[in-house]
Formats: sequence, C-alpha cells, structure tokens
Amino acid sequence: MLRLLCSCLLFLLPLTLWSVPAMAIEEPSFVVTGRAGLLEFRRYAPYLVAETEISGEVGRSAAANTGFRRLFGYISGDNTARSDLPMTAPVRQQRAEKIAMTAPVQQVRTPGGWSVSFVVPSAYDQTSVPSPTRPEVAIRAIPEQTMAVLTYSGRWTDENHEKHGQRLLEALRAAGIEPRGELVHAAYNAPFTLPFMRRNEVMVEVDPASVPASQP
Repeated sequence: MLRLLCSCLLFLLPLTLWSVPAMAIEEPSFVVTGRAGLLEFRRYAPYLVAETEISGEVGRSAAANTGFRRLFGYISGDNTARSDLPMTAPVRQQRAEKIAMTAPVQQVRTPGGWSVSFVVPSAYDQTSVPSPTRPEVAIRAIPEQTMAVLTYSGRWTDENHEKHGQRLLEALRAAGIEPRGELVHAAYNAPFTLPFMRRNEVMVEVDPASVPASQP
C-alpha cells in the first residue's frame, strides 16, 4: 500500500514537505476487479490513515493546507514515539526508524467541513502505529472496500475537482451503479510537478456486486 492521505486532499501543499530525496512511495494495496470506459474498479485491502477534520464553512484549498500541516506535524514528531517520519505521500513512522511516506493524500467533503488524511505505511498496524499527540489528528482503520476510480492529470483546482467528480458520477449513472458515500479526491505528486505529469484521482465506494465485467 505504500509507493508514494481525504475527500479529499492534495492541493497547494507546502513545498518543504516534498523536498525529500526521491524514493519509492507506498500506496494502499488493491486489485483491479473491472474496467468500464475511463473508470477502473479496485478492491482495496484494509489499511490505516492518519486523519484530521477541518470543520466549518472553509474552502477546499484552505482546508487542505490546514489538514496537511497537522498531518505533517504528526509524521514529524507530534506522536507518542516522538518519531521523525520520512514522507512519501500519505505518510507515517516511528522513533529510531523513520515513518516512510505513502500516497496519496486524500480529501473528502464531510457534513461539517472536510476530512484530510495520509495513508499509514503497511509496516504498522493498530497496535504498533504511533498515536498522535494532537487531539485534531486520529488514526482510523479503513476496511476492505471496492472503489470506482477516475484518474486524471492537471492542477488541484476547484474546477478540476468538480469537473472530474461529475464525470465519475455520470459514468456510474450510465452504468447503473449507485455510489456509496462521498467522493474522495487523491493527489500523488508534489505541487511543483508539471500539471500534465500529475496523477490525480477521484473515487467513490461502490457495491462490489455491481462491478461490471471489463469493457474496452
């Protein structure tokens, strides 16, 4: 799950966060179970995230930046192990052994605001992952789930988010598939990556029984 975070997240992230030496970044582990047009259906294995909630009527970009700072603090030592956690793109680690980063950073719209999260490296489980020392950050277990995913490039703008989120929902409607829950936006690249080279995704949970057979 780690080769590299909610709706999602990945937006004007501080450059300093990404100024780490190039390394393989871990991503959540998944298996592709089907395809339909531009959509890919993935079954994700269970994983952990470090998550923070930004409440109130705050804009997406502002929420992403606030959430990113909190989570970066967690992997930089704001945890019970006082660990310095090396980043990837969601992230995690522990004292005497840096918490390697993972990807993506995720951002999700919630009834009270936004949720932003980093994926915890698969080397940790709920008993070994360092606990956050700030009450605004929590560790949450994500169960196995099937996600419909649309991948796209470009900048993390509100317009791009809205456009591709609608494309995902329209494609699901055309396939007769009902989404479960809120859209999740995920970013895998540093903000200084050229827009056309960026990997962004918007995804939503679906019933695994509704996944169609792969189509060209």
